[in-house]
Amino acid sequence: MSTCSTVSQDLDEPIAGTAATATTWLLLEQSGPWGAKALTQSHLDPVLGRALEAAAKGTGVRVALIRRPGRHADCGTSAERRVYAAHTVPGNVWLHAATTHDPEQLLDLDFAALGRGDHHTFDSALQGRPHTGDPLALVCTNGKRDRCCALLGRPLAAELAASGVQGVWEVTHLGGHRFSPTLLVLPYGYAYGRAQAHAVKEVLHSVQEGRIVVEGCRGNSAWERPGQAAELAVRSAAGEYAAEALSVVGTVVRTDGAAPRWEVTVAHADGRHWRVVVAQGASLPPRPESCGASVLGSPARMDVTAVRELTAATALAS
Repeated sequence: MSTCSTVSQDLDEPIAGTAATATTWLLLEQSGPWGAKALTQSHLDPVLGRALEAAAKGTGVRVALIRRPGRHADCGTSAERRVYAAHTVPGNVWLHAATTHDPEQLLDLDFAALGRGDHHTFDSALQGRPHTGDPLALVCTNGKRDRCCALLGRPLAAELAASGVQGVWEVTHLGGHRFSPTLLVLPYGYAYGRAQAHAVKEVLHSVQEGRIVVEGCRGNSAWERPGQAAELAVRSAAGEYAAEALSVVGTVVRTDGAAPRWEVTVAHADGRHWRVVVAQGASLPPRPESCGASVLGSPARMDVTAVRELTAATALAS
């Protein structure tokens, strides 16, 4: 059976620079079935779902629903729900957890503050505390958005849970159906595609040691797509895998050619800087960008064309 994910893999579509963007993730446990627009098409009150969408708009916060792997019969909602908030910008990475019996409490949050990386509103409104368990492995399984997420994501989540991975959850949407199964790992916010259980376990083991696995990585959600690709390119070029070692500190757009091009400055915590040139290309030949698409498309791709370490004087001048 040909699906958007099999076509993407057969055509060897590049995966770097394709992660969903969010400086902060806000995750609410919601059992039962999910629709394509899960915040308003699930057992969550759709009025609350729309209010959460409105509150998060333009703040850098991305709201998603999560549930434990397994069967999802329409059996209502448990009284107590887990809630997580995670900020993914290097230098201020954190993951806090809470429980609530009333999801409307989430409307008491200061979403702008959360987007900036201030966790105090989460802690005060929900009695949140730093998460002390294993890293979270969020696997997209929402087949109502794309069948690949159900066909590939649900078996992956189930396999991880059955093998004892404590932090695995199903999540409503991570973008990039054609890279299924897709995965987001918190607290650091790196997304992965075409994920297999053995590779996910390696990723999670590395995260516990404060390291990032580059293979299969789509990018860090803290950055826009050109920055995601640039940061991963610097990691590979410099052999730097410490989780919070690199930050995207500047992006200049160049539109003098046929397609957008970016000059991205990536900084190391030790003071080194790199200038990375990223060009937007088109993935050819045209293909379905999702299984539900009625027309063929040429998805944008982020092509790194140059990585240059800057001298101290050049870095200061840029």
